Amino acid sequence: MSEAIASLIAAEGLPADYREVVEHHWRPLAERIAGEAKRPLLVGINGAQGSGKTTLCRFLEALLAGRGLRAVTLALDDLYLTHAERQALARDEHPLFATRGVPGTHDVMLGEAILDGIAAGRSVTLPVFDKAIDDRVPTGILVEPPVDVILFEGWCVGAVPQAAAAMREPVNRLETEDDVDGTWRREVNRRLATDYAELFGRIDSLVMLKVEGFEAVRANRLLQEQKLAASNPGGKAIMDEAALDRFLMHYERLTRSTLAEMPERADILIPIGKDQRPL
Repeated sequence: MSEAIASLIAAEGLPADYREVVEHHWRPLAERIAGEAKRPLLVGINGAQGSGKTTLCRFLEALLAGRGLRAVTLALDDLYLTHAERQALARDEHPLFATRGVPGTHDVMLGEAILDGIAAGRSVTLPVFDKAIDDRVPTGILVEPPVDVILFEGWCVGAVPQAAAAMREPVNRLETEDDVDGTWRREVNRRLATDYAELFGRIDSLVMLKVEGFEAVRANRLLQEQKLAASNPGGKAIMDEAALDRFLMHYERLTRSTLAEMPERADILIPIGKDQRPL
């Protein structure tokens, strides 16, 4: 195992035996990505909240660097609209759009501009969204060319719209009480079929980290929130368990749909166990 990977395991606070995950799962994935001829290659990485997308991307960057390839990660979360923009969307479209997460709450045009810039060999600035304050920070991350691989990760990356009939019945209390006529969920679905479809259509290879079910998402997301609170105890947007449960209801419909349909069409499917490790 390389020194870079050992250092990354330590930096991520992972146990020493995580090297087995790297060697048995992430290194073969990196080798497959490296074997693709297209440059820059856009790899979509889909996974429900807490499935390990961010950790995977960090290891893929290091593993690909070991093969002489430069990879950068673009997180869908970093494309969230600003807090002010979402407040305006909530006022003009539907109150539920104030909460980040679903299609409609991202700056899709910004994402496309970043991908266009990298493909053209230009310098780009990746945005950074701070979940602890629920807003985009003023400064981003400058990426200079060349870039060989773009790792595009996000909970709904590569997702497709549901059939119209599936929109009729609410899936949880949030939809029952706050989206009585289905306006919000239909608009989310419409966005998936339009501008998000164009963005996701750029993906060359789709990787899915498949958790066991939506029930696993809450446990994983709670762990994320606890880590966020530990690193930023003054963050105004850190959620308690009641707030987290309501937050996750925004994601439930599309998460369940994706878990059901994406495994059949993902280019690479990696089942994830309760310990957040690949099975």
